[in-house]
Formats: sequence, structure tokens, C-alpha cells
Amino acid sequence: MSKPALQWLDEHGDMLYAFALRRLRDPHLAEEAVQNTLLAALEGAERFAGQSSVRTWLTGILKFKIIDVLREQQRWQQAPDEAELTNSVGEDDLFAENGHWAHAPVDWRDPSRELDNKQLRALIDACLARLPRRMAQLFWLRELNDEPAESVCRSLGISCANLYQLLFRARQTLRVCLSEGGRDGRLS
Repeated sequence: MSKPALQWLDEHGDMLYAFALRRLRDPHLAEEAVQNTLLAALEGAERFAGQSSVRTWLTGILKFKIIDVLREQQRWQQAPDEAELTNSVGEDDLFAENGHWAHAPVDWRDPSRELDNKQLRALIDACLARLPRRMAQLFWLRELNDEPAESVCRSLGISCANLYQLLFRARQTLRVCLSEGGRDGRLS
């Protein structure tokens, strides 16, 4: 391995691995994504203009490598079990008969500032980990990585209607998990 790659691995490897592991939920796939990131960085090092930090540049490459892994997984995966899809929270659990929330949502104050809070990040990661794998992947791609819906549908081989249905279920389930501090027994 070349000197820049070893330096990047020493300085940013743990962060890159943790980033990939949170999204892929598989240690081997996360390692492979980080390795592919470092290889791509080596190949494109001369094009790095230094307009961002090396960490930001490597993270950007890693995001694309994670999407590649998800696309590859999709080629080999079958459709999710019906039991996997019914594990989410129903609309009746969230709303009262009058159409208002059954339980008031937690006040998150300033979301951008709160997201920097390590405990909140850990809670979000824990709640995402409780979602079925496919649902967590599409939620991450669409909501956290801002991928266009059409791109997510192509990557995961699903229709737009299916994407929006799964996103709706994921949001409901995450809302309950986050409101209860990740302690909802129905999600385990």
C-alpha cells in the first residue's frame, strides 16, 4: 500500500469504517467499502484539488461506494418477507380517533443543533438498526443521503409506490422508537 493510503487509513480509517458499518450493518461489507474507497482515492489523488478536507473527500467517495454495495446486494437479494414489512408501526398506534397524535411528538427544539449531540446520533443509529435491513437502507439513501427517489428505486429495484410506502412505514417506526428513547419492545 502506498504512503498516502497508509496515512489516510491511519488518520481516517476508523471514522470511515464506522460510517460504512452504520449504513451497511455488516462488518465485512463495511471493510470492503472502505478498501474500495481508499483504492478509488489513490486512483484519483491527482484530481483532488484540496477544496475540502481529505476526510470530507474520502467520505464523499465512501458514500458512492456504499451505494455500489447496496446495488450489488440488490442484484442477489429476493423480495422482503411479508413478516419483515409488517414489523413496522401501524397508523392506529400513532393517531387518536379525532385525528390528532395519540401521544404528542417529542419537542426536538433546533434539529440541526440537536443532531450534533452524540447521544441523539447514537439513538438514531440504534433506531435505524431496528428497522428491517432493506427498509433501513432505503431510508438512509433517500432521507439521510438525499438521493433522488428515482435513483433509490433503480438502485434497489423497487417501484416509486413501494419506496414511498416503505419510507412511510420507516418514518412511523422511527418516530415511535425515537419518542421512547429506543426502548420500544415491538421493534426488536
